[in-house]
Amino acid sequence: MTPISLYIHWPFCLSKCPYCDFNSHVRESYQEAEWQQALCEELRRIHALIGPRQLVTIFFGGGTPSLMQPKTVEAIIKEATQLWQTSSNLEVTLEANPNSVEVEKFQQLASAGVNRISIGVQSVRAERLKNLGRKHSVEEAIRAIHTAQSIFKRVSFDLIYATPNQSLAEWEQELEEALQFGTEHLSLYQLTIEPNTAFERLHAQGELILPVDDLAADMYELTNAKCAANGLHAYEVSNYAKLGAECQHNLTYWRYGEYIGVGPGAHGRLIMDGKRFATKQYRTPERWLKESIRDEECLELSANEQEQERVLMGLRTTEGISWQKPISSKIQTLIDGEFLLNKDKRLIATPKGRLSLQAVLRFGFGE
Repeated sequence: MTPISLYIHWPFCLSKCPYCDFNSHVRESYQEAEWQQALCEELRRIHALIGPRQLVTIFFGGGTPSLMQPKTVEAIIKEATQLWQTSSNLEVTLEANPNSVEVEKFQQLASAGVNRISIGVQSVRAERLKNLGRKHSVEEAIRAIHTAQSIFKRVSFDLIYATPNQSLAEWEQELEEALQFGTEHLSLYQLTIEPNTAFERLHAQGELILPVDDLAADMYELTNAKCAANGLHAYEVSNYAKLGAECQHNLTYWRYGEYIGVGPGAHGRLIMDGKRFATKQYRTPERWLKESIRDEECLELSANEQEQERVLMGLRTTEGISWQKPISSKIQTLIDGEFLLNKDKRLIATPKGRLSLQAVLRFGFGE
């Protein structure tokens, strides 16, 4: 049976981080029971469209899904696993903030069926947490990691680096501390300036200055080396894991698998009648909630569009992409420049290539 992954988007946050361009919204109140019902209804609607699949992963993202009540999470998991046959090692991930109130839910979330937690730590330095607009303390972050490790089989947390005024030595020290927690998975992101964020406005006004490109590149190389020395391989541009601890849900994206996207602004890639469709749900929570059909778009992808997406996603990973076509002169130039490897009919971005992946894609693949 064809494997499929499920993404559930919970759109609400307590506050908006200044660097964040995700579809997240601050609301004084909302009726969670109404949202639970709507999300389950949407799962049933999509099941009627696509029919049987083997569900291999569920991922609760956001927003801040750890704001959900565990009974809501449990109801959604139950609905999904009743609609679709599940794999024996179903991965169920939930993103969580390390605030004390949310950490208190960890045991109930595990009982609800969550078996992998991803914690938005972002920094273990008080000053950087403040600059990034995070509401938790370093002490709460550390407690969240330890609590998660005592409850969940699989634990990951995020850090952001290449932040304003951060030196290479400061990042090295912070990363070394983070590695001492012993989690089998880390997501380590360079800070980027995204459109329509508070950081974009500050950056445009000259009030937010990021490290120069050479320093950011040094930080990336240091990150790869430090993680490798601690047994965490870089299996994707920003993700590091011990062998077997990779996030299977995200691998569905990067391997260009089939996935359902449910919730405000969620994207999906679904195969129906032998054709691949890109779906996008209504972005505004209030509109999403009131619609009976919540897909704003359901567009058939051409063969060329599918190939572009497969390359875009697959070259992010260290396993690369299958490549049966002749090697073009542009791709050969990238190989000669050590941006790509051509190995066993696979194209693989080198660390140097992943560092400048957008330029590699534009030059070699028309992106």
